Amino acid sequence: MKVLFASSEAVPYAASGGLADVAGALPKALRRRLIGCRVVLPLYEAVSEEMRESMRFLGSVTVPVAWRRQYCGVFEAKHDGVIYYLLDNQYYFKREGLYGHYDDAERFAFFSRAVLEILPLIDFWPDVIHCNDWQTALTPVYLKLFYYDNEPYKKMKTVFTIHNIQYQGQYDMQILEDVFGIPGWAKSLVEYNGAVNLMKGGIEACDQVTTVSPTYAQEILDPWYAYGLEGILKERTWKLQGILNGIDTENYDPAADPAIAAPYSAEDPAGKRACKEALLREMNLPFDEAVPVVGMVSRLVGHKGLDLVKYILEELLIQPIQFVVLGSGECGYETFFREMAERHPDKVAFRCGFVPALSRRIYAGSDLFLMPSKSEPCGLSQLIALRYGAIPVVRETGGLNDTITDVTKENGNGFTFFAYNAHDMGTAVTRGAEAFGDKEKWNILVRRAMECDNSWNRSADEYIKLYRRLTKKQGNEGKQRETL
Repeated sequence: MKVLFASSEAVPYAASGGLADVAGALPKALRRRLIGCRVVLPLYEAVSEEMRESMRFLGSVTVPVAWRRQYCGVFEAKHDGVIYYLLDNQYYFKREGLYGHYDDAERFAFFSRAVLEILPLIDFWPDVIHCNDWQTALTPVYLKLFYYDNEPYKKMKTVFTIHNIQYQGQYDMQILEDVFGIPGWAKSLVEYNGAVNLMKGGIEACDQVTTVSPTYAQEILDPWYAYGLEGILKERTWKLQGILNGIDTENYDPAADPAIAAPYSAEDPAGKRACKEALLREMNLPFDEAVPVVGMVSRLVGHKGLDLVKYILEELLIQPIQFVVLGSGECGYETFFREMAERHPDKVAFRCGFVPALSRRIYAGSDLFLMPSKSEPCGLSQLIALRYGAIPVVRETGGLNDTITDVTKENGNGFTFFAYNAHDMGTAVTRGAEAFGDKEKWNILVRRAMECDNSWNRSADEYIKLYRRLTKKQGNEGKQRETL
């Protein structure tokens, strides 16, 4: 079984969010199960010189982009045993940042077509091309339109994973042929509500649609969550499946994390106290062993539920409780947390931006971890928090609902609330703070959280079952070990 994982970002080369973590961890987990999985992504300016030193130039191809043909250099690298292909075109990718450019439509049309065009050069013919989000949604469209009668391509299957349905790649129909190179007779593949919708095209053209949690797979059939795509998804529920994301437990390991103050584990949790002291010292907050620390590491945007926090934080601070917040995003939320830190210097600390090492110290030093999301396709933060013994407080939505069970239930590992309501969230936080006071029960809860298995092992097995079902291949991976 051979899989090509197409992603617009992947750890450790280029990252802006959770997709990069998935693209860095899932292929590694698949490879360990003798699945020949390789990854392809753009060669951005953001790729560090250190990573570039390990890359090897394989050659180049020309890629059709509507009426143009564009250069595509192919570099190969290997990380954690996985082969990566980084596609070079300086006109498209030698820029600051990964996304947000005026010509993103053309940039990722180029990348989606290049995924198919490089296969003869790299001499890797996958059974499955696994595409992710709107940036690679055109790959199954192009495969269906232009490669269907070409023998090396015609047997390939495609999987399209929706990581966040809010971002769909929507453009004016006027650029259908001139930018995307899709003939007018085939416009129905990508047209939705009078516009080009690349995510709709991926859903339409692929063989299997997946999302990153079972609950989210059900939620996106509802207009509240689907951002207009509920119609196309309801018509294709037969090829929709939710598979829960995992985390790289080797990367996120409090027993061996150099970014935190002291190592600790479920069996020997003593170091977590030192991590809490160090975090509070770093954030200029006083340390009190009896006061729980609530951590937040988040993009500061509306769908993360921050309006609930904004509404009730002042009330929560009446209790003996401290908040440590790391994130950036909408100006209103940045201003709010900055002002709260100024008004309550002994209870609230805020760092604007995203500092990866500090985020790990927040996970390690927090007692509770707050995620009151309005929607959360899967969420990685709650999984990392569990790994580091910070008990999640979450709303029951998407992957949060699939991974966190309230402590009132058997094997509960967090504090949950259902209604999107500030006082319900506040009650959940208060329950967590009160539970923190019973040290014996709290230590049992922390150990249970840290022992939760949120590795990629189970998820990788689910994807392998899916790949086998699509390709009708059953356990022949060992015979193809040389292709890994």
